[in-house]
Amino acid sequence: MQQVSLDEAKTQLPDLVDAALNGAEVVIAKDNQQLVKLVPLETIERRPRFGSAKGLIVMNDDFDEPLEEFKEYME
Repeated sequence: MQQVSLDEAKTQLPDLVDAALNGAEVVIAKDNQQLVKLVPLETIERRPRFGSAKGLIVMNDDFDEPLEEFKEYME
């Protein structure tokens, strides 16, 4: 376990975060009282679920017809 003071943590935060990501237990203390432990977050790999939006998207039959507002540009 690596224990550092709050003042040291202010100057060494990137190094402490790297140490925690590499598996080291990092504790930040103030007046020799442990306050915070840095631990990496568990990442959950989300896999796409194909077809999960089925029925939520509706496309009109005329979705590819020219718009009335652009008729003069089409001529």
